[in-house]
Amino acid sequence: MRALLSAICLLLFTIVASAQNSPDCRTAIPVCADAPILGTTDGGGDIDDFDPEVITQTGCLEKGSNSSANIENNTAWYVFRAGTDGQIGFDIEALPGPTGVVTAEWDFALYGPFDETSGQTFCTIIGDGSAQPIRCNYETNDTNFTGMGVNPVDGRVGAPFVKQSQNTYDEWLDVTAGEIYYLYINNYNTNFDDDPESFELTFTGSSVDADQDNALDCTLRDQFLGLDIVACEGDPDIVLSALNSPAGPNIADITWELDADDDGTYETVLATGAGQTEWTVSSPNSGRYRVTIESTFGNTIQDDILITFYGIPELDEVRVLDDLVNSDQTDPYNIEIVPVGDGDYEYAINGGEFQDDPIFMDVPPGLNTVIINDKNGCGTSEPFEFLVVGYPKFFTPNGDSFYDTWNVFGIEELNNPVVYIFDRYGKLLKELDPSLGWDGTYNGRDLPSSDYWFRLDYDRDNSGVIVARSVRRHFSLVR
Repeated sequence: MRALLSAICLLLFTIVASAQNSPDCRTAIPVCADAPILGTTDGGGDIDDFDPEVITQTGCLEKGSNSSANIENNTAWYVFRAGTDGQIGFDIEALPGPTGVVTAEWDFALYGPFDETSGQTFCTIIGDGSAQPIRCNYETNDTNFTGMGVNPVDGRVGAPFVKQSQNTYDEWLDVTAGEIYYLYINNYNTNFDDDPESFELTFTGSSVDADQDNALDCTLRDQFLGLDIVACEGDPDIVLSALNSPAGPNIADITWELDADDDGTYETVLATGAGQTEWTVSSPNSGRYRVTIESTFGNTIQDDILITFYGIPELDEVRVLDDLVNSDQTDPYNIEIVPVGDGDYEYAINGGEFQDDPIFMDVPPGLNTVIINDKNGCGTSEPFEFLVVGYPKFFTPNGDSFYDTWNVFGIEELNNPVVYIFDRYGKLLKELDPSLGWDGTYNGRDLPSSDYWFRLDYDRDNSGVIVARSVRRHFSLVR
C-alpha cells in the first residue's frame, strides 16, 4: 500500500517543484499542476526509451526542421493524471545553462489517454510504437518556449504538428478526470558536452486556471516511485529515486526494503542511510520495493512499487482435451495450451491470429503448431508441434501433393487400429494400410466425388482396462 505516513510541509511546492530527471518511461516522475516543475538533464541519452526498429516510423518523433538533430538525447519522462474534466496545456521553457546562455533545444511528445483499469503496460506500448503521440512538437525553438496551448512570448496559438512550420506549440488537450498521460521531454540539440541543461515545466489551460490544485490529480505525486513496472528479463537496470518524494532533498534517513513474493512481508532490508537516495533494480529481480524516508522536518514518507520481470514465454504442455485418444468425443477436437509460469500471454496455432484464451476449439486433426507471445513485449516462444489424433472431413486426390490421400491422422498412436472404407450404400471398398492411406480408387479405378463412410476399430486403455472402440463417420472425396 502506498501511503503518506504523516503530513509534510509543502512549502517546496508553493514556489517551484524540483524533480530529478527520469530518462525512462517506466520510472516517469508523477507531477501535477500546483506549481512549476524544474527539470535538468546531464547531456546523456540514447534511444533506449524506444524500440530502435520502430522509433523512426513514429510520425512526429522523426527529425523536425533541424536535420542534424538526434531522435533521442537528454530525455525526461513525466506522468500525470487528470483530476477534472477540461482543457490542459503546458509550457516548457529552456533555462540558461552554467554560462548564462540557453543552449538546450527542448521538444516533447505526449502519450495517452491511458486507463489504469485496462491492464495495459503503458510504457511497453509506447516503446514498441503501438501507442503513438497524440501531441508533439520537434520544431526549432526561436522563443525558448515549446508546449501545448499558446506561446506566452509571441501569443502564437498551437496547431497540429506540421514539419518545418516553425510553430513550436501544439493544440490544447481536452481531458477527462482519471485519464493518465505520459510526457516525454527531449533535448533535441547537438550538445554532447555533459553540461547540465535545465527547463521549467508549467501546466496551463482553462482547467488549471479554474482550479490549479485539482486540475491534475496531485495524489499521484504521492506515488513518487512511479506506477508499477512490467519489464523483460535482460532489460536495462531500473533506477528508483527517493529524491522525487515531497521531501525533496530534505532527507534525514532512508530505508529500502524488498517483498520478493509481494505477499505483504518485506523480508529483506536492502540499504539504509541518508545517502541511499537511489536503488537500482536489475533483471530478473522481481518484487515489491518500498522506501521509507525520514525528512529533516521530522516527517515520515513511504512509497512502494511492484516491479515484475518476464522472460521469453515457454510452453509447458499442450493438453489435448478431445480427440480419438483423450476422450470419447470424435469431433470436434479441442486443446488447451499450458505455458510455464504466469504472464500476460496470447496464443496462436498454425500461423493464425493470436487469442487470449488458451483453449482452442475445433482444432484440425494431425500435426499442429503453437506459439505463445508475451503481450508485454518480452518475446515469442519457439514453435512447438503437437498431434491431434483424428480424421479429416475431406480429401482431394488430384495429384497436387495436398490432401491426395485420406487417413486417420496420428493413427500410429492408437492400439490395434483397423480402418474400413465404404461407399454410401455400405459396400466395402478398402481396408486401409495405415501407412499408406486411401487414394480414392477402387480396383484401380478413380471413384467420383461423393460422401464416403469409414469405420475405425481400435483398442483404448481406460484406467488399465482395454476397451474396444469403434468410430463410424463420413467424409468427402472432392475432385
